[in-house]
Amino acid sequence: MEITHLNPSTLHTNPAFSQGVIVRGAHDTLHVGGQNGTDASGAIVPGGLGAQTEQAIRNVLAVLAEVGADQTNVVRMAVYVAAGESVDEGFAASMRVWGQHPTALTVLFVAALGRPDALVEIEVTAVM
Repeated sequence: MEITHLNPSTLHTNPAFSQGVIVRGAHDTLHVGGQNGTDASGAIVPGGLGAQTEQAIRNVLAVLAEVGADQTNVVRMAVYVAAGESVDEGFAASMRVWGQHPTALTVLFVAALGRPDALVEIEVTAVM
């Protein structure tokens, strides 16, 4: 088994965590760490939950692309939404970027995320 930590150049880097981790074996498994709606500099994008959701999904897609994967490889997605936000707004935004690629899904409302200005965090597991 080989474990590789991923930090695509299009995403903000932080020495405390990796954006994704791929486990290579009989089937490669990629675990994408929670992605907020941040740009490459690490700043939260303006525009509320919809804009942050679109950017968080773009960030997930960047980590997937780093190993030649895409939405079709995703077997599980977890979406954490700040309490009080509209899950409908987040879902509509996700469909604009993610498209028609259903997977096992968990959506949770949480009191707060690790960044106080973040409204959404998305993590996925993909198998190749």
